[in-house]
Amino acid sequence: MTYRAPFLLPLIALSLAACGSQAESEADALADAVEQQANADALAAGSEIAALGMTEAQLLEANLVTPSGDDLGDVEQIRRDASGAVEALVVELDDTDPDRWVAVPISGLSARRDGDDVDVQTSMTAADLAALPDAQMTMPVAPTPAG
Repeated sequence: MTYRAPFLLPLIALSLAACGSQAESEADALADAVEQQANADALAAGSEIAALGMTEAQLLEANLVTPSGDDLGDVEQIRRDASGAVEALVVELDDTDPDRWVAVPISGLSARRDGDDVDVQTSMTAADLAALPDAQMTMPVAPTPAG
C-alpha cells in the first residue's frame, strides 16, 4: 500500500523558506554589524594619513568609484599588513544580493575629490570586482566593559 502525504510538499517548502530566511537574517545581521563597526572605527580614527593621502576616517566613509565617478561599492574595512601599512580596502559591492564584500588591493587605487567628498577611485570594473574572492568577514566582537 502506498501512502501519500500531500501536506509534505508545502511543509518542505516552508522549511526551505525558513532556512532561507535564517540565512538572510544572518547575512543582514553581519552587514549591520560590519557597518556599525566601520562607523565606530571612523569615529575613533585619528587625523593621521592612512593611505592615498586620506585619513582612516576618510577611507571608511568613502565609496569606491570608477574614473567617471560611478559608484561601485562602499569601503567598510581597512586591512593592514604586519607592519601596519594599509594593504587593502574591504568594499561592500553595490547591487549584490546577498551582500558581498571583497578585499581590493590598495595598489592601483587613488583618492578622487568631488567637492567636499573624497572617494577612492579604481580602474577596475564591476565585473573585475565581482571576480575577486569574497573577503573573510566575521561579526565584530563587542568590547567587554572594564571592571
